[in-house]
Order: sequence, then C-alpha cells, then structure tokens
Amino acid sequence: MKNNSLFISLEGIDGCGKSSLIEKLITRLAQHSVLCIREPGGTVISEKIRDMLLDIKNKGIIPRTEALLYMAARSQLVEEIINPGLAAGKIVLADRYIDSTVAYQGYGRGLEINLLKTLNQFCTGGLKPHLTLLLDITPEEGERRRRTDIPDRLEKEGITFQEKVREGYLQLAREEPDRIKIIDAAKEIEAVADEAMHYIQPLLDKDPS
Repeated sequence: MKNNSLFISLEGIDGCGKSSLIEKLITRLAQHSVLCIREPGGTVISEKIRDMLLDIKNKGIIPRTEALLYMAARSQLVEEIINPGLAAGKIVLADRYIDSTVAYQGYGRGLEINLLKTLNQFCTGGLKPHLTLLLDITPEEGERRRRTDIPDRLEKEGITFQEKVREGYLQLAREEPDRIKIIDAAKEIEAVADEAMHYIQPLLDKDPS
C-alpha cells in the first residue's frame, strides 16, 4: 500500500444520502485519483451476489445466508478492486463496507455481533478504512427521502428495522470514535460535504513519511 493512499467508507441507514455525498466528494477531491465502489457489488461476482440480495422476490434468504453473501461479495471486492487501488496510491471511496454487515445483520437481524466482526476480519484480511463517515438521520427522514424510489428487499423492512440498524451504527461509532465520525445528514448536502472534508483533509495533509 502506498503512503498516499486513503480508504474512506460511507455508512448509514437507507436514505441517508451516501450517493449524494460521494458525488460532492468526487468534485472536491478532483485533484486526486479517486476510486469509487459500492457494496455489495463492484466486481462481476459481487454484482451477481448483489442481484440476489436485493431482489424482493428472494424473501426466503435467512439472516445467516444474507450475512455470508455480503461477506462473499466483500471478499471478492477487497481482492480485485480495493487492495489494488490502495496499492496504486488511490483514494478509495466505499459506499458501505464492514460496518454495514454488523449494523444490518447484527443489530438489525439479531445475528451474533462478535461472530460478524470475526467474519469481517476473515473476508477482508483485516483491512479497515482509515476513516468512516456515518451519515446519521432518523428512519422517518430516510423513509421520506425514499418515498419515490422502488424499495429493494432490505428497504422494505420498515421503520422498526431501520431504528435497530441506526442504533447499531451509533454503537459502533461509540466503540471506534477515532475511525467513525458521525455527521448530521439531515443538513443540506453542501454542509454535509463541508463536514466530511473537515475529517478528510487532515488525512490528506498528513506527512506520508
């Protein structure tokens, strides 16, 4: 991994504005080589897994299977895309990563948290982001923002599920405050992007030596 590489993940419940923030960050980081990825997805195999996971017809996927499918997609993405990107000195912006599995399948679905963390360690080789931006909004606001969207399988789970996921994210932020920074995503997108850059810029300015 080159010293000037940087791995940033964006997390939050459905409708929190990750995609919009990534668009803003691409513009603000235009002088850098930026690689954008999404989870699940990003490779041929990972995209096929994504189709299975988000298809509303696949109601029979049990929580354990769901978690393992996300892990499999992530393992492929780390090997094929993330590690080579970091090795090339790029800024990798990830729309979801390891914390999503703990928040959604752990706190949301009720799977054992420490087991999911162990599986994350296994499928990523221990690769963690340098910085995670947690875009925090209420489930009600997230649902309002998605009102015109066609919901995928997880988005159809409803407010109670999203509340559990949100609390999971906030707990993870309490556990790793140096890595996970909470941003109030109810603000205007430019203000959200300003705050995101407040956390990103010191990492860009850091002496690579």
